[in-house]
Amino acid sequence: MTEQDYLIAWAIYGVAALGCIAVSFKLTGWMWRWLREPLRLIVAVLVLTPTIVDPTKDFFAPAVAITAMDVVLKVGDNAWRGVMDLVSYALVAFGAYLVFALVRWPLERKVRQRKAEEAKRHARRNVRESAHEDDERDELAPRTSSPAPRASGMRVEPRL
Repeated sequence: MTEQDYLIAWAIYGVAALGCIAVSFKLTGWMWRWLREPLRLIVAVLVLTPTIVDPTKDFFAPAVAITAMDVVLKVGDNAWRGVMDLVSYALVAFGAYLVFALVRWPLERKVRQRKAEEAKRHARRNVRESAHEDDERDELAPRTSSPAPRASGMRVEPRL
């Protein structure tokens, strides 16, 4: 295998790996976020982790493929090297994800609280404006009957 063939094989594998990751994103799209993101991370680690095949030539191959071939065909001792590479990359990836999730969590809580407060303010303002418009309308229109009591937060339809 020449250097050119090696690079072409990795390019083809890279495109296929991105396709697998895209499919995993599509398959896990409906899940709860705290389950979906670690599953996507596992798929990315499994597909994108390389391991060394021959230490003398510095050739790499996907760790999942090397491990599977060594276990199924029962040849070589690269299976344990592939497993260790997968585990080490997974630990690093999950550590980074944990830091990311712990930083994101309080920020999202603040955003959710801010949106809830803003929605409450907006609802109060709408109630005040509708009450003010009703008062103006009541002053201009002749009274035929007393208006029905309305529940707070309910939409008031104009009289025709």
